[in-house]
Amino acid sequence: MAAKIFVNLPVKNLNNSVEFFTQLGFTFSPQFTDETATCMIVAEDIYVMLLTEEKFKTFIPKELCDATESTEVVVCLSCESQAEVDEMVRKAIAAGGTTYNDPQDYGFMYGHGFQDLDGHIWELIFMEPGAIDQDYLQ
Repeated sequence: MAAKIFVNLPVKNLNNSVEFFTQLGFTFSPQFTDETATCMIVAEDIYVMLLTEEKFKTFIPKELCDATESTEVVVCLSCESQAEVDEMVRKAIAAGGTTYNDPQDYGFMYGHGFQDLDGHIWELIFMEPGAIDQDYLQ
């Protein structure tokens, strides 16, 4: 069985966050959704649990970080093309998100990103096929 990743993010307003990410094309698992949390499906083995701040606090021993003031994590997703990167950023801005930098073009890799409604940073990258030695990653 392949490992799965569940990124957990606190959100101020669950309904607004679901609407935001729906506009970006993501879907949600009703099996793991209630009034305090939802499971956003990113890929076959990648999920993002959007949890109300109150629910999130029940899982952590420290104070909650305000993502509009501090950055604790950057969620980075790969895309199939440079156009997909640009389109996702466009959708994020149209849905109320913001950008925090200009697109970065390194020739073999292209990236751009956005901040969601709660200030979490999402970096999107497209890498030319063959740009990474797959044996190096294993």
